[in-house]
Order: sequence, then structure tokens, then C-alpha cells
Amino acid sequence: MAKKSYSFYPGCSSQKAASASNYMVSVDSMCKTLDIELNEIPDWNCCSASIGYAGGGELPRLALSARNMAISEKEHPDQDIVATCAACWLATKETQERLHDDDNLMAETNQALAEAGLKVEGNQKIRHMVEVLIEDFGYEEMGKHVKKPLDGLKIAGYVGCQTNRPFGIDGESYENPKYLDKLVETMGAEPIENYDKKVSCCGGALAFSEPEKSQALIKDIIESAYDGGADMIVTPCPVCQMNVEVYQDHINQKYKTKFKMPVVYYSTLMSVAYGGSGKEAGLDGQIIKAKQLEEIASK
Repeated sequence: MAKKSYSFYPGCSSQKAASASNYMVSVDSMCKTLDIELNEIPDWNCCSASIGYAGGGELPRLALSARNMAISEKEHPDQDIVATCAACWLATKETQERLHDDDNLMAETNQALAEAGLKVEGNQKIRHMVEVLIEDFGYEEMGKHVKKPLDGLKIAGYVGCQTNRPFGIDGESYENPKYLDKLVETMGAEPIENYDKKVSCCGGALAFSEPEKSQALIKDIIESAYDGGADMIVTPCPVCQMNVEVYQDHINQKYKTKFKMPVVYYSTLMSVAYGGSGKEAGLDGQIIKAKQLEEIASK
């Protein structure tokens, strides 16, 4: 296929040494195989994610995403904006929708942006990377590049909240989205069909403010994966990945469980299946090691 180019918004978590930096490593590897060019938005800023709803007001929160959009329109006007982070994707899509629906809010936002010499129109398409993979490539094309099928692995597709509500992935059910299951199958592994926590919330930022509530939610997510016979969990969301992976020791201590479930990104699976090394797939960034993927990658 011919090279496809996108205006790329990486978000804070994918920066070097940040919580999802290994996500970006695997995305780069995956994109190299599929001939995807990601043109980073220059001088991009934080979308404000969860904290933006907690204080500061509506206009400052929306203006942050609007600034990214305005720069993208200036630098990459003919390209869709693509985000790998579910929170960044959601914040940017919300901003676009709100500005288009409210002329006064659009005017106020542009008044704020004018102080930096910018203006936003908000007409570029806002997409999550999984939308690009599904809509611009498709499962058949993604499957053609598999060199090391993930044979023998049973994987629970944990979609989480933010790529599912309120916008969702086009054509997918809100209650039972299948795109991660299909992607897992395309990479040669077996999806857990009866995984009943695939769209449950992990607690998001509650992991910091109300950890007991968040960890109770995470426990159910992991437990359901074990009940389905999963070897690991796959997700499209950096917050979900972080929460479900890093708090397992805390949950084990509190609930007397023995969880040690690897939680990886869809791009990690794809990088390994496409013949990438463990380092190229970002597996060295896992806290709970995905040993079965490491073994496949080392072959």
C-alpha cells in the first residue's frame, strides 16, 4: 500500500520516560511495517485530560485542545489528526464538537488563541490510531504483514471507557465492541469471547484521589480476564494500561489475590507479530513482563 500520512498528537503519556513511552515505541514499529507516516504537531500541549474537568473552567480546558488543532491546521492542513492516547483523542473530539455546536464558544476560544497568533476552524478529522488501522487498512491488510503469529495466546480485549463512550469506534457496539477481539485474532492469538469487563471503567484518575474505589474496579477487570482463561490483557488506552498493570501488587495485598496478569497495547501485539524484537515492541517497558510475547519476539 502507498504511504499514508497523518497529523500526529502523541500526548503527554507517550513522551520519553513517561508512563506510556513504550506504547510509542511499539506504535513506531507498527507504523514502519504498515508504511504510516506520523507528522508530530509542533509544540503541542497537554489536552488537560481528567484534571481539566476538576478546575480551571470550560474555556481554558477547551482552548488547550483547540490550540493543538489550530497548529495542526497550519502545519498539516490536508491530514487527519491522529492520537494514540484515548484521553487525548476524546478531549480533542469533544473540543471540536463543542466549538462547532456553539458559535459563542468558538469566538471566545479564538479570542484566547489570538493572543498566540492562532485561529482554529476545527475541520480536520479527529481519529484514534485504532480507527486508522480499522478504516484505512482493515483486518485483512493488517493480517498480511504477520510474520510471527501469536499462536497459543489467549488475550482479553479491554476496551475501557474512553474509546467507547460517548463517541465510540464507528460500527462498533457500545456494550460489546469487537475490534480488539478481531485484531487479536488477526495477529494469530485467541480472543476471550466472554470477557464481560471489556468496557468497564478502571477508575481513571481515581487511582490517585480515591485508590480504594479504583482498585476495586481494577480487581474485577483482572479477575474476569483470569476467569476467561486469558494469558494477558490488551488495551488501546494508556490510563487503562497503567492502572490495570501497576496496581496489581496493591490489589494482591488488599484482597489476598495472586494477580500477575500482563497488560499490553494492541501495537505491542502487532509489533511482535510483525517480526519486531522485544525492544522494538516496547516489551522492556512492561512492569509485569509479558513473557510469552517475549518468547515469540525472540524466535
